[in-house]
Amino acid sequence: MGAKAGPKGSRHKARRCAVQAIYQWQLTHQPPEDIETHFILDHAMSDVDLEYFHHLVREIPLHLHELDDHIIPHLDREIGDVDPVERAILRIGAYELEFHPEIPYRVILNEAVELAKTFGAEHGHKYVNGVLDRVAIELRPHELGTSGQPA
Repeated sequence: MGAKAGPKGSRHKARRCAVQAIYQWQLTHQPPEDIETHFILDHAMSDVDLEYFHHLVREIPLHLHELDDHIIPHLDREIGDVDPVERAILRIGAYELEFHPEIPYRVILNEAVELAKTFGAEHGHKYVNGVLDRVAIELRPHELGTSGQPA
């Protein structure tokens, strides 16, 4: 595995783990640091970007209201009625769109869709893609043309 493939794979795996940890946080309301500690002890994390996992699990709860403010206008239901796995993925995607401008929005959307295909309901990936695409138009206008298509 080359130098470029390693970090990408480990960041992808960090997102996969973060979906599970944030899902648990949403359901249990345990402190994120407790969930993170138990998650790391209970899972094989040798090829995961632990720093990025830590970052997502700690920061998303801190910015929850702000992230939900970006997501909610684009939902067709109350946020509490969104499948908890898809809600976790939407929050990760919105977080990355807002706070990680170095990650292209297409990468964020692709990662979110892949996570939804892995963990979400049968057609959840389409829902996640549609919502995050609209959040990207709001948060990343510089990456999009006036028609909402890539510049």
